[in-house]
Amino acid sequence: MGLISERVSSLAVSATLAMSQKSAELKASGVDVINMSVGEPDFDTPDFIKEAAKKAIDENYSRYTAVGGYLSLRQAICEKLRKENGMEYTPDQIVVGNGAKQELANAILATINPGDEVIIPVPAWVSYVEMVKLAGGVPVTVEAGLEQNFKINGKQLEAAITPKSKMIMLNSPSNPTGSIYTEPELRGLAEVLERHPEILILSDEIYEHINFLAPGERIHSLYDFEALRERLMVVNGVSKAYAMTGWRIGYIAAPTVLAKAITKLQGQYTSGASSIAQKAAEAAYLGPQDCVREMRDAFERRRDLIVMLASEIPGWKCNVPQGAFYLFPDVSWYIGKKNGDRVIESSADYVMYLLEEAHVATVDGGAFCAPGYLRLSYATSDDNIREAMRRIKEASAKLK
Repeated sequence: MGLISERVSSLAVSATLAMSQKSAELKASGVDVINMSVGEPDFDTPDFIKEAAKKAIDENYSRYTAVGGYLSLRQAICEKLRKENGMEYTPDQIVVGNGAKQELANAILATINPGDEVIIPVPAWVSYVEMVKLAGGVPVTVEAGLEQNFKINGKQLEAAITPKSKMIMLNSPSNPTGSIYTEPELRGLAEVLERHPEILILSDEIYEHINFLAPGERIHSLYDFEALRERLMVVNGVSKAYAMTGWRIGYIAAPTVLAKAITKLQGQYTSGASSIAQKAAEAAYLGPQDCVREMRDAFERRRDLIVMLASEIPGWKCNVPQGAFYLFPDVSWYIGKKNGDRVIESSADYVMYLLEEAHVATVDGGAFCAPGYLRLSYATSDDNIREAMRRIKEASAKLK
């Protein structure tokens, strides 16, 4: 009998976290590595949010909170959803947890039985497939490549549905591609889902505020389609919009019966999230939003910069991301090329080559169910972006 459960043994290690760790180890050994593998804003948490946390400590918000979070925070989230998204939820339909990642896992664990199929458009964030496997579910991936701007359509969705289908997971704006579903594109998916009322919908909207849409345009959600709301779960949080990744506060908004199930589950393995971080998140939602716009503007400038520089690297094919802070180029042109005795046999090889030859950390597209691509995070300074892309171009030129 092994020491480790089959449940854990079958899981893949998070490729983004593994590459970030490898990058940190190289840096610690004295190598000048530019880390473009990590998915977090490089900005500091805004001062007014930090002040709210300090005040919470002084006022002794140091005890257990309700499992689903402070009522005042859940009320603030409801107000945010109403004002910014046109979504109507009550506090008992909100569950606050240790980051959006936990609430995604909670939603899957609370609804998926062994053998249930979960439809996942790919490329997809590294943890979706593993979370489904952890619940005993069966991930059913639906591919959408660069030619589709990494977005599936209703015809593809319909073809993926079987009698075992239980859920679809959707992420817009997307990690790793930055693609955003338009209202007509979502309508095409909604029309299919309306014909299949047995399928739950898990919508990951954590990058909502980091979008580069034209003034007056807004992010659309499957919540826009009233017929879907009773089986829709929306996940969001403060990590990306407010540069609060380490505070670990995310939430899920869901129909009452699902919110209760998620709260029941969370109550047995983590209980409530950090009391201090919850008060900081409350301040983030209730306070001035200038910081969100300023960070978004910086990300748009960096997006434009990295897209321009990527276009100068022979063989790379890119879309223009509309949101998040990632570039996801097709680098399959380099597969089969070599530098001396070193042969690039996959995009994973190319990623390791760039780390060792150019000292730039990226993430293999295979981790996102899209081999042949790689992901770069441009949540770093303009100077780092310029230098990283210079190094990548130089190292790539050595591959013949």
